[in-house]
Amino acid sequence: MTALAQLLILGLGNPLCGDDGAGVAAVTRLRARYRAPAGVIVLDGGTLGLSLLPHLQLARRAILVDAVSTGDPPGTLVRIEGDDVAHAAAHKLSPHQVGVADLLDGALLSGRRPDPMVLLGVVPAQIELGTRRSPDVQARIDALVEAVVDEARCMGFAMADLGAARNEEDAHAARLLGL
Repeated sequence: MTALAQLLILGLGNPLCGDDGAGVAAVTRLRARYRAPAGVIVLDGGTLGLSLLPHLQLARRAILVDAVSTGDPPGTLVRIEGDDVAHAAAHKLSPHQVGVADLLDGALLSGRRPDPMVLLGVVPAQIELGTRRSPDVQARIDALVEAVVDEARCMGFAMADLGAARNEEDAHAARLLGL
């Protein structure tokens, strides 16, 4: 069983179905560029569905990251919160969303659902079998990562930019070397 998370950032989607893997891609990039503070768990949930229930039940707050079909143009960033998250997951985009809807229902029925719960996503252009994301969605992955970082900050959790930390370390090393 997982430890209690003050904030769970959960990437969802199937990276083998084109744009449906946007949530997983965003969480992967988030992990590469930022360090989460204590109490924040960043997890690639992929298509694990109900097996993610213990993580969701033990989180006080949650940010879900996924591809979200809204009827908006492909590449549009989407923010959904509260009860609307479950409603959005019920309108399945791909087979993995059946698992997401079940996951959210399981958390609700157990009485242990994060609050607040926010879904940040991007509208897909295509979800056919393949590992490449459409240009519209690929161009928005960095913006989706920044939306997650901003949302976490609004919830009281500042993600440490590893690029800034590396630049600081390089500057410190240069000062020590007298460069």
